[in-house]
Amino acid sequence: MAFYGNQKLDPRRQALKEWRGVDVAGLERNRALNARSLEQLLPKVLTDLKLDRRRADMEVFKAWNHLMDPNVVAHAQPAGLTKGTLFINVDSSVWLNEIVRYRRREILERLQHAFGKETVLKISFRVMG
Repeated sequence: MAFYGNQKLDPRRQALKEWRGVDVAGLERNRALNARSLEQLLPKVLTDLKLDRRRADMEVFKAWNHLMDPNVVAHAQPAGLTKGTLFINVDSSVWLNEIVRYRRREILERLQHAFGKETVLKISFRVMG
């Protein structure tokens, strides 16, 4: 068994020291002491990923077909939800005009009734196609 300072090196540590050219056992030990458990890290990771918000977005997308008139569903689909604005893709300028002029308020009210006013503050339509 080799010695390092006043310490005996076990065979694994000795082999790693020779292979690396330096003994990093102290650094590894410090890193292990500073390590945090998954239980401590997970809440922050989930918050950083904004999974709660994304889940709400997906709920709006999934419910769209059931909440809206089939004629609207045939020509308009949600594309994204950002900071309370639901972006909706419409397949033609004719339908964009129809929805904006006659159905915007109804669509917004249905979404706000189903998901709350804080989830869907406003809607924005754009022609895609």
